Amino acid sequence: MASYTFGQHLIKSSVVFFRSRLTFAFVNRKPVVPGHVLVSPLRPVDRFVDMTGDEVADLFQTTQTLSKVIQDQYKASSLSIAMQDGPDAGQSVWHVHVHILPRKAGDFRKNDDIYDEVENHDHVNFDSSSRQEWRGEEEMAQEASILRKLFPLHFTSDIDL
Repeated sequence: MASYTFGQHLIKSSVVFFRSRLTFAFVNRKPVVPGHVLVSPLRPVDRFVDMTGDEVADLFQTTQTLSKVIQDQYKASSLSIAMQDGPDAGQSVWHVHVHILPRKAGDFRKNDDIYDEVENHDHVNFDSSSRQEWRGEEEMAQEASILRKLFPLHFTSDIDL
């Protein structure tokens, strides 16, 4: 079973639901809202400015493609799409990634509270007791399996990484 590099972490293929030539998408271990997924370039790259033009185009084309389906799948009326680029922007995983968060009316007291939640989410100490708040691998794999079926032409487990 292949795994993907995501900064200092390895992402198991069981939680990846979409892959293009340059990008992969996976379910979130600790989603801020149901359906919160991450999209990242396959090549480990710390900062947005370090990506190639092809990687940027593929990352955002993938984000757009996934957004349409994620919004419908999670019966959302809107989406928050966010990227934290650099430590002063709140980036804590040193691999470019885009958050796609399905939104519904009243899901947060103040609409922009979601950005505080994303920032706090990204600052989880991966070695701490906060792991008990994480979803289990089986739950994540089940969600990825459902989402993978929505993109049958965009995921092939046989592609070399």
